This record gives sequence, C-alpha cells and structure tokens, in this order.
Amino acid sequence: MPGFDNKPSHPWRTPLLILEFSSLALLLGSMAWLSGQAQTGEPLAPGWLLLPALASLGVFASFIGLMYLRWVAAAGARNQGRPRVVFALLAVTLLGIWLYGVTNTWLSLNTP
Repeated sequence: MPGFDNKPSHPWRTPLLILEFSSLALLLGSMAWLSGQAQTGEPLAPGWLLLPALASLGVFASFIGLMYLRWVAAAGARNQGRPRVVFALLAVTLLGIWLYGVTNTWLSLNTP
C-alpha cells in the first residue's frame, strides 16, 4: 500500500491502547451505574467515586503514554529536546486538571 510505513510499533503501544479503552469502558460503565444509583434516592458511599476517578486516571495516563510514544520516542535521539519539554508541559497540565477535578468533586461531597 503506498504511503504505508511498515516500521514495527513500540512495545508499549498495545498495552497502552488496551489500558485506554478498558479504562474508558470502565469509566462509562461506572458513570451509568452511579447515575442509576442516584435515581434510586439512596445515599451513595463516597468510596464508589473512586471507581470513575481511577478509571479516568487510567484514560489520562494511557493517553499521556501514547502521546509520549507519538511525539518523543518517534522524534529520534537527536531531536528529543523540544518534544520532551512540550510533552512534559502537556502531561503536567493534564494531570493537574485531573487532580483539580477529582479534588473539587471530593470536596463538594463534604459541603452541605
């Protein structure tokens, strides 16, 4: 096929893709389950919120790992300076947004 590159993929690519899509399925399933539990009117134990929080962390971590493979590992040894800086800034930003969202959600449970 013209334009198709036959380079072997990185060994972490497949496990990261499996982690991303299984975490995404767990996240969507837990959100649907929590929505159903909220409609029953029974109080929900705050520990159940760890399930979507950890699933979303899995999605973010695998996304960051795949972004690293795409930008930094594919850049080659000579050209990794700028991609590493950009990658580090984006990774810290994504993890900071995730932490901010989880913290605000957890703190909102304790306010009357």
